[in-house]
Amino acid sequence: MTGRVGAALARRRAGAAALVLGTLLVLGAAHAEPNLAAGPKPASEADEVEGLPAPLGPLRISDARLEPLAWSDLDGWQADDHAAAFAAFLASCRNLIAGSKTARDPRPLYAALISVCGRALAAVPLEGDAARQFFEDNFRPTRIAKVEEETGLLTGYYEPVVEGSRFPTRDFPVPLYRRPPDLAHFMRRNKGESFPNKGRVARRIMRGRYVPYYDRAQIEDGALDGRHLEICYLKSWTDVLFMQIQGSARVRLEDGAVVRVNYDAHNGQPQTSIGRLLIDRNLISRDVMSMDRIREWMAANPEEARELRRLNKSFVFFRITGLSEFDEAAGAQGVPLTPVRSIAVDRAIHVFGTPFFIQAELPIASDAPTTPFRRLMIAQDTGSAIVGPARADIFFGAGDEAGKVAGRIKQQGRFVMLLPRELDLVEAGKAMPLPAERPPEEAMETLPASQPLEGPIPVPQPKPKS
Repeated sequence: MTGRVGAALARRRAGAAALVLGTLLVLGAAHAEPNLAAGPKPASEADEVEGLPAPLGPLRISDARLEPLAWSDLDGWQADDHAAAFAAFLASCRNLIAGSKTARDPRPLYAALISVCGRALAAVPLEGDAARQFFEDNFRPTRIAKVEEETGLLTGYYEPVVEGSRFPTRDFPVPLYRRPPDLAHFMRRNKGESFPNKGRVARRIMRGRYVPYYDRAQIEDGALDGRHLEICYLKSWTDVLFMQIQGSARVRLEDGAVVRVNYDAHNGQPQTSIGRLLIDRNLISRDVMSMDRIREWMAANPEEARELRRLNKSFVFFRITGLSEFDEAAGAQGVPLTPVRSIAVDRAIHVFGTPFFIQAELPIASDAPTTPFRRLMIAQDTGSAIVGPARADIFFGAGDEAGKVAGRIKQQGRFVMLLPRELDLVEAGKAMPLPAERPPEEAMETLPASQPLEGPIPVPQPKPKS
């Protein structure tokens, strides 16, 4: 009996593997453009940036499944403003090509994007249908999600505008800190790259000796006082917290000048969601949770807010960007972000500059998630809470109105990644993990009803909270 069940399971698994791979092969053939001569040339013949090798090896993304699509499968694709998306893509392309001779990114997608970017810069200017045609000629739409999931999580972020002062006063007593010189990160990075938002961080106390860096409570209690790290001064630690959540801000000083600051480093301590704490303590209902509600609750309950805030041990340090009052904030890629075109993604998985077509229903026009969102977005930023192959933070711009919309966004969406045609999707499909198999019904029927199953009954486990 055991042999029959085992053999049946083996046949079932082999059949599933063949079905998945066969589906990818059929989809790859079905969705191939009939006139490839009009599209980009193969990688070995394409116009490449000097000194950059052609893409090598298949695309591999862990814990993800890839499903090739046709452009006609993308609801809202034809109606999007492709010229606006192309302009954002060009900003990423200039950055990618400028750093291509010194970058050490071995991922095939990076080299493939460089090839596409060379063609994009040679094709400018492109408007309307010409921009759409460029994307269709140079990319293949490929749905991406975690294994056994259909959608991914979307959130929103923005650039706050807060009041501040150059000097500490009664109204502005709280310092906004730049990165301390004794903050050490142990992840290897390329010259000129920004401080990683993940990985091991410590405080250097002497050569070769390190200890954990100060947490939020220690810093709020004065651990960095007297170190001359103050960029400016704000009204409250709550203002600092919200700036840290967003990663950038515009600080309007008392004399009218505006200081632009951006994320520079973190203290390496664990991050705890204030919203999650408020929900778990039944202080704010999950149904009405938003950034505005968190801020309102913290303003009405300053002592409880202090206690909750300090449970989030993570602390972010800033740098002055030198941007003018009229420039958009810069993302982690180092290019200006475009409102409702730029997204933050998991940098460990995705390459900056990758286009994504996002399909969702979002609470933009009102608190209800009823606004159709069908947009081509460009990966230009990252964040410590942005983890997974189908996870994105949408940039909504600067100011209170952008903040109200961004604070409402926490919905599921469909992620379609645009992959350069240089990449081999069939090879990627071979490496795609298969879903867990169920025992075949005919095998289960061979077990007598009176005979108990061996071992514990498997109980479904809850998915990790995002």
